Amino acid sequence: MSEHAAFAWHQYRLERKMFWRNPTAAFFNFFLPLLFLFLFGAIFSGSQKDLNVLVPGIAGLSIMATTFSSLTMNITFLREEGVLKRVRGTPLPTGSYLGAIGANAITNAVVQVAIVVVAGKLFFNIGWPKDWIALVVFTFTGVACLASLGVAYSHVIPNFDAAAAYQNIVFLPTIFISSVFFDVKSAPAFLHDIALALPLVHIVDGLRGALVTGESTVDNLSDLAVIALWTAFGLFFAIRGFRWESRRR
Repeated sequence: MSEHAAFAWHQYRLERKMFWRNPTAAFFNFFLPLLFLFLFGAIFSGSQKDLNVLVPGIAGLSIMATTFSSLTMNITFLREEGVLKRVRGTPLPTGSYLGAIGANAITNAVVQVAIVVVAGKLFFNIGWPKDWIALVVFTFTGVACLASLGVAYSHVIPNFDAAAAYQNIVFLPTIFISSVFFDVKSAPAFLHDIALALPLVHIVDGLRGALVTGESTVDNLSDLAVIALWTAFGLFFAIRGFRWESRRR
């Protein structure tokens, strides 16, 4: 193992410990999507059609919560509290540190999706995924897309006190119009059009194909194209706007 990889591994283990030592963050980023799954699953228990929408939708919500929401909050906190500035002055390589933060978010997303898949099989009559390759592809492209957008969005947040409000301005409307709880096709036309311009609905569509309808990655290339465009947008602004120090310092 190279020195940089060893640094990244040790930092990753530390990030995992710190995550579970913060019950509030762990609840919002990890347990809240599962709570939504079982609450709405109980409400829709009499309709398999609605459950077929809900389970992939919650999988997509889980990815957004553990990447976009988590990184938006974490990067803002670390920057505004001077942690990033101090880390930059240590021997820990920058790539190792940021890689560990990203790997922590990826781990949470993958575990979340795995739990949703198992819950769909055991409790919601979804069955095992119809296309495992599509499930992996849309999980990891979704993670890359929403993680990059989370880091990019953190750059516009003025301070940590405002972070929750800024994050929810994007997170809450997005999950309610992106086929998480209901099929966006049944929404008013203007909401449907807005949803189609955002990445989450395309991630959910890909996950639904993998979990419910059996559509392959090839069948959802248009969804992957939209996700790829948002990923490129997120990466560009995540890198271009990255700051190690607060504007106030």
